[in-house]
Amino acid sequence: MNKSRVLVSLLIVIMIIGLAAGCSQDTGKDTPGDTEKFVFKLGHAVNEQHPYHAGAVKFKEIVEERTGGNVEIKLYPNNQLGSGERDMVEGLQLGTVDLVVTSTGPLSGFEKKFMLFDFPFLFRDKEHAYKVLDGEIGQYVLGLLEKQGIKGLAWYENGFRHFTNSKKEVLTPEDVKGMKLRTMENKVHMGIWKALDAIPTPMAWGEVFTALQQGTVDGQENPIPIIYTQKVYEVQKYLSLTGHVYSPAVLLMSKAQFDKLPAEYQEIFIEAAQESGALERQMITQMENEQVDKLKAEGMIVSNPDKAAFLQATMSVYDEFKGELGDDAKLLDDIINTK
Repeated sequence: MNKSRVLVSLLIVIMIIGLAAGCSQDTGKDTPGDTEKFVFKLGHAVNEQHPYHAGAVKFKEIVEERTGGNVEIKLYPNNQLGSGERDMVEGLQLGTVDLVVTSTGPLSGFEKKFMLFDFPFLFRDKEHAYKVLDGEIGQYVLGLLEKQGIKGLAWYENGFRHFTNSKKEVLTPEDVKGMKLRTMENKVHMGIWKALDAIPTPMAWGEVFTALQQGTVDGQENPIPIIYTQKVYEVQKYLSLTGHVYSPAVLLMSKAQFDKLPAEYQEIFIEAAQESGALERQMITQMENEQVDKLKAEGMIVSNPDKAAFLQATMSVYDEFKGELGDDAKLLDDIINTK
């Protein structure tokens, strides 16, 4: 009997040890940061020479390093994840795209308050824009995307937009009358050119070079780094430094995918987005300062237009569209008055 009791006691001890080991393994599985791996696709519309891509690379490096390799970010430039920025933003909602760097141009189609940043000559300079975007107004607007299933991680930059064409030098608003030009699918941007008696033609960026080459449209408008890195100078002769709209950009993520991350990884993603955004902005500014001369060297005729005349000619856009902002229309005055 004594031997039987000893054997029973040993069996009980072995079972308790086994159960303890099993509980320990289950606890490990309940901590996704320890074992779970994540792979995300990040897309944008332009080539690898543009600061969007450099920002994306920096974001990837920071996230992968700080998560100890438990998160992998795969990069897809050149519209590989969609036919254009709007298509890729829709992909965030559909679950076909995880992350996107995009200009804000298409975003008013998802959340009207992004129209705030599309009004002509709204920002005096970049410092003014950064103060607004990185402050309460910018964070408020970015947060509105969550109800559309999109998480705004941080503000990047596209830069001040300028006008190119293949017809003639543009110095005054009258010079663009009757010109057909590509715009983004953005009603405020289109309204600006309608106010100038031009013919705005919305078109996905991937189609633009061929349209310019074939003369389907006469011109387009974009920041200097896009004009240079996308080789617009090969199909456009004239560049007018209108600076008519400051174009922010933003790093977005599918909210469903963001919510799957453990809390410590969510913090890493936001920190990485902000740090990579600072780098991307620096690169945009550097390119703007250098590439105007490079565009001249490529044969473009660069002009400095009468900005006061363009401002006066486009003020009707405020009256036409600010009503669509509802109670937030007052934020336009807040932006203008930001010191």
